[in-house]
Amino acid sequence: MHNTKLGNPAVVGLAGFGLTTLLLQFHNLGICELGPIVVMGFIFGGMAQLIAGLMEQKTGNNFGFAAFTSYGAFWIGLGIIWMLGHFNVFPSSTTDVGYYLVAWTLLTAILWVGSLFIHSAMAITFSSLLLGFVLLDLGHFGFPVMNKVAAYVLIFCALSAWYMMAAILLNELSGRELLKSGKAWIKKA
Repeated sequence: MHNTKLGNPAVVGLAGFGLTTLLLQFHNLGICELGPIVVMGFIFGGMAQLIAGLMEQKTGNNFGFAAFTSYGAFWIGLGIIWMLGHFNVFPSSTTDVGYYLVAWTLLTAILWVGSLFIHSAMAITFSSLLLGFVLLDLGHFGFPVMNKVAAYVLIFCALSAWYMMAAILLNELSGRELLKSGKAWIKKA
């Protein structure tokens, strides 16, 4: 039997999540068109995260499995919503997208609780993600200025995800803890 070292799928999942989230916030701030976000939503935020999640399942990491496959599906679903609307197949109103976001807010709340048992970097990333979703929900149900506020919160979230990716990569490559992840906010029983 081999003891082959496998790569950590979280680096790809975090990279895809961070990059696609960052690009969408550039769009929400009005500095980037939707095209690059749709492409990254399908490829890096969607497919790459989905693959990373399936690989996390193989490592026995239920949290990574749930988070990466879920948010990979989120990005693919959002891309399909945009494409169906663009081609007038199934147009979605702002509130239609709002209900989509509310459902994802509820799932994110469950994953946020789980993140509190992992480490500070994960808890910070999921705290900002949950806050960003709540603000987007408000933005899609009558308070559009909240979409801009959410953009800044979610830029922080994207950079937090990249911090975790950098910590995994750089700590392993250097053989020491260059970037700290911090302690869990809630200790396991």
